[in-house]
Amino acid sequence: MLAGKIMAEAAMQEGRYVTWLPAYGPEVRGGTAFCMVIISDSEIGSPYIGEADTLIILNGLSFQKFKCRVKKNGLIIANSSFDLEDDPQNARVLRYPFTDLALKQGNIKVANMIALGSYLGQKGTVATKTIFETIRRMAPAGKKELIKINKQAFMQGLRLA
Repeated sequence: MLAGKIMAEAAMQEGRYVTWLPAYGPEVRGGTAFCMVIISDSEIGSPYIGEADTLIILNGLSFQKFKCRVKKNGLIIANSSFDLEDDPQNARVLRYPFTDLALKQGNIKVANMIALGSYLGQKGTVATKTIFETIRRMAPAGKKELIKINKQAFMQGLRLA
């Protein structure tokens, strides 16, 4: 959710049209919560995405549930720290050990920032500078140390791509 929100906020800062649609399943924690982000140079008719250009998938359950929702010849960026049994035939799949890298950094919660960095390294949708400004702006008042941690994780993801 946070990675999607940061992407949406950063794209808005760059003057793009954006939607961010979070969806929490009934299981909430440990389940397949997800968000849909649309970034466009023109107005967006609906925030719902039937088929995505790109999926960023952080766990095996989400991989099984959403792998069929990528467009033909789309991109799936998946967390290889989890067992992902098969690959969709219609998409390019890139696997990176987001959770393992986050644990080595000392904070499993930054796996999403590593994934976001790897996505932007592939797609270049928004500028790194804008992502950093957004991370700084969204950091809770009493948690400014998160800015440095999230920036480091993001840069690690960029280097993966």
